[in-house]
Amino acid sequence: MYAIIETGGKQYKVCPGDQVKVEKLGADDGASVVFDRVLMVGDGETTRLGSPLVEGACVKATVLTTDKAKKVIVFKYKNKTNYRRFRGHRQPYTLVSIDSIEG
Repeated sequence: MYAIIETGGKQYKVCPGDQVKVEKLGADDGASVVFDRVLMVGDGETTRLGSPLVEGACVKATVLTTDKAKKVIVFKYKNKTNYRRFRGHRQPYTLVSIDSIEG
């Protein structure tokens, strides 16, 4: 069984037992979260599509950790004008483990 969920403005395909990096959630480590914005639920034979959400469907997950991704370097440069800007960015994320898909 699998589901397409929406969180943090992005869509993720998840199955029970998967570990997914999603945009940072305001939950503590070890807490359980419920994703109720389910766009599609399917198994091998049937598929339920929502318009826009599937009624009564939810995905239950457990927060494993909250961390930051690898650094992305942002370097601005203009030729012949001695203009250089060097900046780095680390996007925060939450690693969740998918427990079950209901609905």
